[in-house]
Amino acid sequence: MTGATTAPAHSDITAQRGEPLVVLDGVNKHFGDLHVLKDIDLSVNRGEVVVVLGPSGSGKSTLCRTINRLETIESGTITIDGKALPEEGAALAKLRADVGMVFQSFNLFAHKTILDNVTLGPIKVRKQSKADAEAKAMELLERVGVAHQAKKFPAQLSGGQQQRVAIARSLAMEPKVMLFDEPTSALDPEMINEVLDVMAQLAADGMTMICVTHEMGFARRAADRVIFMADGAILEQAAPEQFFSNPTTDRARDFLGKILTH
Repeated sequence: MTGATTAPAHSDITAQRGEPLVVLDGVNKHFGDLHVLKDIDLSVNRGEVVVVLGPSGSGKSTLCRTINRLETIESGTITIDGKALPEEGAALAKLRADVGMVFQSFNLFAHKTILDNVTLGPIKVRKQSKADAEAKAMELLERVGVAHQAKKFPAQLSGGQQQRVAIARSLAMEPKVMLFDEPTSALDPEMINEVLDVMAQLAADGMTMICVTHEMGFARRAADRVIFMADGAILEQAAPEQFFSNPTTDRARDFLGKILTH
């Protein structure tokens, strides 16, 4: 691990699309005695697509979950669009409406139709009329390729279709940033590409995205920047071509050597 001690923890890379939207400064998080996030400094610009890679247990998902306060932090600050992350209450609920999140599991309401799943947030939180919410929802379901399933229930859809509905549900809230936490890990192999294609189109359309994933092909083609984490720290970050062709740390080289040869 000699390379890990000499490489910079973060680089000077900035995206050209806009000003910082999500900023983590000195963020630390523990689970008991386990230090899962260690002095995390990360800035994600508006319209930038950042893919977070690393071995299991590196802190990737925890990092993602702190950005909308599904996990609390012990020290440091997190700001979104210039505003500090609220601790609780109405301000936190409002911030979560601005931060879309797509999980490994689809978390759809089983007793509601696909259309109702997508319209619930805009009606309840954004106070949209039912007609406006349904019109927008149908546009989004069309965008992710499942508009013809609008009247069905989640159990009647494949895993890939359910995950695309989950993406549409997040988009219906018109979020400023989308967080993806291993969105394809629960899917059968033949369903993965249909979800990645939707994510790649979102990236091309300029959505700010932070994606935790093991899908190297997606990272190569859609990311503006790759973040590599291990043992709770950001060890390096670079443009995809640079990271995959010339990683600067031994940990990253070892990780890529294992994952790209399978």
